[in-house]
Amino acid sequence: MSVLVIAEHDNASIKGATLNTVTAALACGGDVHVLVAGHNAAAAAAAAAQIAGVARVLHADDAGLGHGLAENLAAQVVAVASGYSHLLFPATAAGKNVSPRVAALLDVAQISDATKVISADTFERPIYAGNAIATVQSSDATKVITVRTTGFDAAAASGGSAAVDVIAAVAASAHATWMRSEIAKNDRPELTAAKIIVSGGRALGSSEKFNEVLTPLADKLGAALGASRAAVDAGYAPNDWQVGQTGKIVAPSLYIAAGISGAIQHLAGMKDSKVIVAINKDAEAPIFSVADYGLEADLFVAVPELIKSL
Repeated sequence: MSVLVIAEHDNASIKGATLNTVTAALACGGDVHVLVAGHNAAAAAAAAAQIAGVARVLHADDAGLGHGLAENLAAQVVAVASGYSHLLFPATAAGKNVSPRVAALLDVAQISDATKVISADTFERPIYAGNAIATVQSSDATKVITVRTTGFDAAAASGGSAAVDVIAAVAASAHATWMRSEIAKNDRPELTAAKIIVSGGRALGSSEKFNEVLTPLADKLGAALGASRAAVDAGYAPNDWQVGQTGKIVAPSLYIAAGISGAIQHLAGMKDSKVIVAINKDAEAPIFSVADYGLEADLFVAVPELIKSL
């Protein structure tokens, strides 16, 4: 049986999370197919065909699929599901919006946040905020899986030559209609795709200090800005900057944590980063237990000095 990856895209290009999901799909065995469901998304389908390891691309094009509406996309996935042993989604906000609907419609159990494929029916996933790893075996005929993208290397975006097959699009749901999108504009790299992230915590004290201290460092490094849940809850940073179990899971090449104590919830979202630098004046802060480099210092002194030395 073949494995189907549900692509995340913007109708023009494939998003990076899809490349990690393709790697997980290849580990499941069998041919890997990619579903590109969208509107005027021929460019995204062509990009999917170039991904190394992909054998076939299914392209469903309809206005009802143009905005990733979960009801319509789930129905599209179910329409082709009978030909596949595995259905894989990136464990992003979009993927986690659709995958439970698909699992419910197919009456199977979902395997969430898979970080390793042991065999075609056995997977590893973190539990208890990443403090334990569960090995899960599924006997379902169709396995619905969300893939934690930080657990898998990205497949090469070029080098493949898959065939693109146009398939019939399902009728749009009569119960849900896309009205509008309100998308925050950001000149910085998207948090989950950034190579460098500068994150701040509650110790910064205010949104003004957050921007005054961390923005120049992020500008110097070309980094994305992140925040702990405590900083977001206090109003120092917007919700979409939150890193952690209830925020975004990231694994950049460099993660700088300034004034973040390192609660379990936060560590679960960033401890897979390649290099972690922690700046905190509390020597007992849990963040130092995962940091590759730790600086016990006042961030209001240390960060400006760091900026000057860059």
